Amino acid sequence: MSSSFLAPASPQARLSRLEKFGYGVGDFAGSLPWNAVGAFALLFYTDVARLAPAAIATLMFVTRVADACIDLFIGFGVDRTRTRWGRARPYLLFGAVPFGVLAVLVFYTPDAAPPWPLAHAWVTYFLLGLMVAVTNIPYSAMMPMMTRDADDRLALSAARSIGTSLGVIVVTAGFMPLVNLLGDGDLRRGFLLASSVVGVAAAALWLVTFATCRERFHDPVETRVPLLPAIGQMLRNRVWLVAVGFGLLNFIRFGAIIGLTPYFAIHVLQRPWMISVLLPAVSGTLLFGALFAPPLLRRWGMRRGNSLALLATLVLYLPLPLLQDSPWAFVALYVAASLCLSVTMTAIFAMAAAAVDHHEASFGVRQEGLLAAGVGFVIKVGMACGGALVAWGLGLSGYQPDAVGPAARSAIAWMYYALPCGVLLLQLLCIRFYPAARPAAATAALS
Repeated sequence: MSSSFLAPASPQARLSRLEKFGYGVGDFAGSLPWNAVGAFALLFYTDVARLAPAAIATLMFVTRVADACIDLFIGFGVDRTRTRWGRARPYLLFGAVPFGVLAVLVFYTPDAAPPWPLAHAWVTYFLLGLMVAVTNIPYSAMMPMMTRDADDRLALSAARSIGTSLGVIVVTAGFMPLVNLLGDGDLRRGFLLASSVVGVAAAALWLVTFATCRERFHDPVETRVPLLPAIGQMLRNRVWLVAVGFGLLNFIRFGAIIGLTPYFAIHVLQRPWMISVLLPAVSGTLLFGALFAPPLLRRWGMRRGNSLALLATLVLYLPLPLLQDSPWAFVALYVAASLCLSVTMTAIFAMAAAAVDHHEASFGVRQEGLLAAGVGFVIKVGMACGGALVAWGLGLSGYQPDAVGPAARSAIAWMYYALPCGVLLLQLLCIRFYPAARPAAATAALS
C-alpha cells in the first residue's frame, strides 16, 4: 500500500476519537438535506408549488428507482478508484458542493406556466438523489476500509446513528420554523432560504469527514471482478441479502412516516405544533440506539436483539390510535416505541459491514463499494416506496390542500398506523434468515 495512495495510517491502530467523530459528521451532513426533502418536499410540492399529489407520487417513485439503479455503477466505480486520497474519500471531496447546491434547487419553483414547474421538480429531485449516491455510497463503503476491529466497527455504526439522529432532529424541529422566520409570510421564499442554510452546512460538513477519516484496508487491483459476476456474487451473500431486506423494510416505514407526519399532525391530530415533536422523535431517538444498541447486540446477537426490539416496538405502537385526544400520552408512547426501534438502525450498519467480511470469506474479494451501493439502493428504493405510498394514498383519498375532507383524514390515519405495523411484522420475518452462527469473517463486525 503506497504512501501516495493513502494518508499515513497503521492498519493495526485503533481509530482515534477524531476519526470516529469525523465519520459520524458524514451522516449528519447527508441527513440534513435528505431529511429536509423526505419530511417536507411532499408538503412543499402539494401546498406551495401546487403540484398534483399523483404526479408527485410518480415523480418520487420513478426518480428514486432510476437513480438507485445508477447506485450500483457508482459502487462499482468506488471499487476501481485509486487516488492519492484513497478510494472513497475523493467522492466526498468533489461531491460536497454539488450536493449542497441541489439541496437548495429542490425547494425552488420557477415562475413559469405548467408543465415547467413539474419538469423542474423531476430534474432537481433526480439529481439530488444522484448526488446522495455520489457521497453516501463511498461514505458507507469507507467503514470496512477504515477498520476491521470489532469495537471500532460498532463505534462507527453508533457514530453514524448519532449523526443521522442529530441531522433529523435539527431538520425536523427547526426547518419549518426557519422557513417561517426567513420567509416572513412568503412560503416560497422561506423554503428557498431555509434550504440554502441546510445546503451550505451539508457541503461544509462533508469536507470535515473527508479531512478527518482515513482508509486502511482495500482490495488489491488484481482482484477486480467484472460487474455482472460481481453482482451475482453479491446476490449469493446471505448476510448482505438479510441486511438489504431488513434495511429496505426499515426505510419504507421511515420514508412513509416522515412524509406523512406533517399531514397527520395538521389534519388528524389537528395540532400542527406536534410536527416539531413527532418528527424529531422518529429519528432523534437514534441517539438511544447509538448508545445502547452495541452492548445489546453483543449480548443477544443480531437475530435475537433485533427481534426483541421489533416486538417491543409493535406492542407499544398498537395502542396509539386510542390516545389521539391525549397528545402528551400519545407522544410518550410514540417516543417509547421509537426508542425500541432505534436499536435496529445501528444494527443495519453493522450487518452491512459484516456483509463485506462475509463476502471476502466466500469469494476472496471485499467489494466494499458495490456492497455499499446495494445497501444504498434499498435505502433509496425504500424511501421512494414509502413517500410514493403516502402521495398515492393522498391522491386516491381526494386530498385538496384548501379543503381536506373526512375521506382524506381517514386515509392519513390508516396509513400512519397500519403501514408501520405491517412493516414491523415483515422485519421480524426477515431477521430470522440472518445466520444464527456468525460467519467467521463477519465476526469482526458483530462480536
